[in-house]
Amino acid sequence: MTDSRIYTSLEHLRHFKEQAQGISFLPRQPASSVLSGRRASRLRGRGLNFEEMRHYLPGDDIRSIDWKATARTGKAHVRVFTEERDRPALLVVDQRMSMFFGSQLNLKSVTAAEAAAIAAFRVLGAGDRVGGITFNDEQHIEFAPRRSDRTVMALLTAISAMNQSLHAQKPVPEQRLQLNSVLKGVARLASHDHLVMIFSDFDGIDDRTRQQLGALSQHNDVVLMLVHDPLAQRIHSHESTIVGTDLLQAQVDLATPRVRDAVRDTTSQRLTSIYDLQKRVNLSVLPLSAGEDTLTQIRRLTGQFAPQQRYR
Repeated sequence: MTDSRIYTSLEHLRHFKEQAQGISFLPRQPASSVLSGRRASRLRGRGLNFEEMRHYLPGDDIRSIDWKATARTGKAHVRVFTEERDRPALLVVDQRMSMFFGSQLNLKSVTAAEAAAIAAFRVLGAGDRVGGITFNDEQHIEFAPRRSDRTVMALLTAISAMNQSLHAQKPVPEQRLQLNSVLKGVARLASHDHLVMIFSDFDGIDDRTRQQLGALSQHNDVVLMLVHDPLAQRIHSHESTIVGTDLLQAQVDLATPRVRDAVRDTTSQRLTSIYDLQKRVNLSVLPLSAGEDTLTQIRRLTGQFAPQQRYR
């Protein structure tokens, strides 16, 4: 039987359909959510959302006057609503060889797949369209957003197939598929008013990546699900560790300063670069550790602890 911490499957990902209740990735978040500081777009969702109660201003529609508040305060008050519209989601899932690593619980590739499944089921359960792009070092597969169980299943099938094709001896092509190329497809599928979630360790990002993400965030809600392994953040000089899979293992001597510094510096620079984006442009970063249960982390990070809470 395949270890689900190393390789995922469609059957494993389908189990998250019921478990993902109560999670929200909308701009309006509980105060405990990592996403709570995100600016809310006025074009996300459907129906009418109550925005605020304020004093009546010349030109306001008199039908919006709140007569109870007006009588109570002695001054005319109006209720302000914002219109919600269809809010499709595009899930971008990294299954490159850089994701085929894990030191404690999951491989990063598995954590990314699980988190994407959770997001797909929550968005579809709310009645919104779901699509996605899954990619490895050689190719990417696109699914246009649709309000369809079949589309979600097709996306999860593609993710699990790419996940299962990873192995320690798999050669990495000289011309690796970079995130920048994938983001071109993202921009084409999510031109405006989408929730774009990218599940990746963001290996190989550069200035062009930052420009593309900035452009995407101007017209969409962009959430970077930064998948990382805890090993690189807790390196001690005396450690020597075994890394690998059930097929191949290797001993990494972290007691060697050169090896230890290389691992720490690479991870630190990438994390710093991603978090810097959150400060400069309107997007959010949710760090996901491959060393902890995926669903538990997402619930904690989004401030959603009660399974009965509604997505909207």
